[in-house]
Amino acid sequence: MHIVAIAWLYVTLMMAITEKTIIAGVLTLVFYGLAPCALLLWLGGTRRRHRAAMQRTQTQRAASDELIDHPDRTDARPDQ
Repeated sequence: MHIVAIAWLYVTLMMAITEKTIIAGVLTLVFYGLAPCALLLWLGGTRRRHRAAMQRTQTQRAASDELIDHPDRTDARPDQ
């Protein structure tokens, strides 16, 4: 998906270079290139972000379960 984004940015950069004024070129680059590309990458990464959040939650649950199963041994004798 990143190759598509790079190609699209290249095309819009070439479009922006051919504009008559600098302002028109910047607006072309932003509204035809950067904004749609950012939206595409954000929507495309939704599944990856969701999986990462689920994995974080599972890791935190496993860590909290480990703490519950293994107390800090406050009942140990002083010589241990």
